[in-house]
Amino acid sequence: MNAYKQIIVDGLWKNNPGLVQLLGLCPLLAVTNTVINGLGLGLATILTLVASNGIISLLRNQIPDEARLPVFVMIIASIVTIIELSMNAWFHELYLILGIFIPLIVTNCAIIGRAEAFAARNSVGPALLDGLMMGLGFAAVLIVLGAMRELLGQGTLFSQAYLMFGEGSRGLTITVIEDYRGFLMALLPPGAFIGLGLIVALKNSIDIRLAKRQPQASVVEVETPAAG
Repeated sequence: MNAYKQIIVDGLWKNNPGLVQLLGLCPLLAVTNTVINGLGLGLATILTLVASNGIISLLRNQIPDEARLPVFVMIIASIVTIIELSMNAWFHELYLILGIFIPLIVTNCAIIGRAEAFAARNSVGPALLDGLMMGLGFAAVLIVLGAMRELLGQGTLFSQAYLMFGEGSRGLTITVIEDYRGFLMALLPPGAFIGLGLIVALKNSIDIRLAKRQPQASVVEVETPAAG
């Protein structure tokens, strides 16, 4: 049970791919100008991580060491292709917005890294949980960064929600700041870098405060008898 708890904590906080490992930053910074864009890419990443971890864990004893990385990439590419075709069919407008960053999930170092470091060395249950937690941690960063940039950039939240939830969700858009002219830099790449830096700084600050609250183990000095 402690092992499963550690997997959860690592994926969501201690070893978060977007905040600690700092992997997969290209799509993270490129598409997170709204909450919906971040949510869409986050869900695609979660599905890829869970499916690839599970399949690689199942086949880990049959995959030769000499060919493991090409096989991992082939498995991940097959999963991403299925997700890409599904998004094109069911969420076409969102698919057009995310564009090249959906197939680029194949090259996401976080996914290949989890396949090599965890899924190929553990049974299916822990591998699936690891993929889910790492995916949720990464998706959370996408959504939070998207919310920050959308709020500062155009004063709204859940803009264009219909892209994911259908025409009935057009009313989900929340206008936080009325008559807001917008802050263009928040929607441009520099805003993404600054926003991510602030989130990383906040996480580090929280970690430092939590570390200070933990009771420090007392050091007991043991006197060694004098020789002679």
